[in-house]
Amino acid sequence: MKATRFVRAIAATAVGALAIAGISAVAAPAGAATRSTVVIVESNALTSLNPSTPDTNLTINADVAYMTGAGFNYYNSSANLVKNTTFGSYKIIKNTPKDFRVEYTVNKGKLWSDGTAIDGVDLLLSHVLSSGAYSKKAGLGDPKDTEKTPAFNSLGYGGVYDSHVVGLPTLSADKMSVTVRYDSFQPDWEITGPGVSPVHALVQLANGKTKLGSAAENTAAKAAFLAAFKSYNNALLSKMAKVWSESYNIKAVSSSTNPLLLVGNGAYKITGAVADQSVTLGLNPKYNSGPKTNGIKTVILKMIADGTAASQALANKEIDIYQGQPTADAVAQLKAIPGVTVIGGTSSCFEHVDVRQGSINDTDYTGPFAASNNAAKNAKARDLRTAFLLAFPREEIVEKLVKPINAKAVVVNSSFTLPGQTGYNDIVKGSGVSKFTAGTQATRTAAALALVKKHYPTAAADSKSVAVKLLWGQPSNSRRAAEAALIKAELAKAGFDVENTGTAGWGGFLDDNKYDAAFFAWCPTSTSQTGSNANFQSDGGNNFIGYNNPLMDSTLKSLEQKLSPAQITAKYLAAEKLLISDAVTLPIFQHPAATAVNSALKNVKPAPLSPTLVWNFWEWKY
Repeated sequence: MKATRFVRAIAATAVGALAIAGISAVAAPAGAATRSTVVIVESNALTSLNPSTPDTNLTINADVAYMTGAGFNYYNSSANLVKNTTFGSYKIIKNTPKDFRVEYTVNKGKLWSDGTAIDGVDLLLSHVLSSGAYSKKAGLGDPKDTEKTPAFNSLGYGGVYDSHVVGLPTLSADKMSVTVRYDSFQPDWEITGPGVSPVHALVQLANGKTKLGSAAENTAAKAAFLAAFKSYNNALLSKMAKVWSESYNIKAVSSSTNPLLLVGNGAYKITGAVADQSVTLGLNPKYNSGPKTNGIKTVILKMIADGTAASQALANKEIDIYQGQPTADAVAQLKAIPGVTVIGGTSSCFEHVDVRQGSINDTDYTGPFAASNNAAKNAKARDLRTAFLLAFPREEIVEKLVKPINAKAVVVNSSFTLPGQTGYNDIVKGSGVSKFTAGTQATRTAAALALVKKHYPTAAADSKSVAVKLLWGQPSNSRRAAEAALIKAELAKAGFDVENTGTAGWGGFLDDNKYDAAFFAWCPTSTSQTGSNANFQSDGGNNFIGYNNPLMDSTLKSLEQKLSPAQITAKYLAAEKLLISDAVTLPIFQHPAATAVNSALKNVKPAPLSPTLVWNFWEWKY
């Protein structure tokens, strides 16, 4: 249940080798014009129907939420924001230096999948999920408290909305519009506004109901939420918070699944899910919140890792879309298949490595990279973090694993912009990242070993002086496994002992303090100038390394205003300098895109922003 458009990056993995097994045909290859089912290969298993918590912020969860929900806007394949005028509209109604207001209106007649009318009340949960002030006043916890998770374990806290919203959103007399007031003009106002949530279903779940309510019950449940929202009623809101944070975290869906968990307003409803294997979506007969679909009645997401070649499954029309990062040989193999179209390009997803600095949950991080109030211990930890990043074989990873697929691939050297984007060259030139690019990998690894020897005099190649536990993804993801092997080998030369075993369900361990470092991909969901804030703010929803630098907080907060491109670049540069100085993260490479599609399936147009593949599912047709 995606309750609002959070400006964030989605943590993602990509399929490594093109190796697939256990696929059964879902439609006869012949008579493509009569087909109405699309089968998509996914590399991760569904873990939740709610992708808006730190532990469930995964591509597969977001893809399902996108197809089962609809809101005010979406991004297209040109990264342009498109208004969904079928669902509703929004407009600025006041714009003064200290009073900026936006009104969001749901069109009359829009329905939830259970037949309940959608209105402005369904927009109000976004405020609960995104306002720290509301959470504190309602006794739901302080999202800035690093020792205790708030009742709503939401990624919405700590963003532009949280920092600048004034008071409660106001509901119009006819309950179809909500007005949000900010303390000043917000440049990203179009994407920080409310999303829509089936609050009547959430209330009924909170009250222990196990079946869909009657019209009268649904109306009463929605009224109960509105009353609780206005009065900051902790009793009901706390029960709703537990459901929102925990009850949607399911992997299987069957006839025994509580139907209240499946209420949505998207084109599709979940009709079944087999844990760690597949999710099946069928048309929602009540759907009227977005663009009309084009004849696809069923979408099946198949979670596939290794096995026999996917090329045979594509040739047999047993699967219809494969998107991932196969090898160069696999891409050539795909292109040779009659009836298969391979779409290339470059994704906005980028691989990066994070080095943990502090604690991010109720336990303490005490590993080798932990920041400390003790000056000597803090200096040692920074040296070790620096050494780890110096020896991290970014160039080798790109040369051996990425360039065979995309010959133009380069090492990415900014966490805020990508090669070719405005300001990238200026940021790279001035950030100090040259520390991690100068010389050869051999000279950088030698420098890393010298830093380790400062604190471990007997350190040498293969001395295993500093133990590091690395989080990186599914054991079956062959590209990630190859990355992990290169990392372990090079870091060993600098005296590190990297424990690099893959982790099933890795996304749920990003905030686990037993890991010292992690590499995975950020997949931006918007073009917001504050889009990276949540990754590095001390209270950011995507801050999985316990990074806490007051200067970084103030720098990122200063992005929350109208700025020129030059001013944005300057602030990104200032933030990048801090990341380099503190040695907490480095980007690695931008993901090359490879999407293989059954040629009979039209209008598949991969986009640079998440959800990269399914953003225009309604246009698909045979």
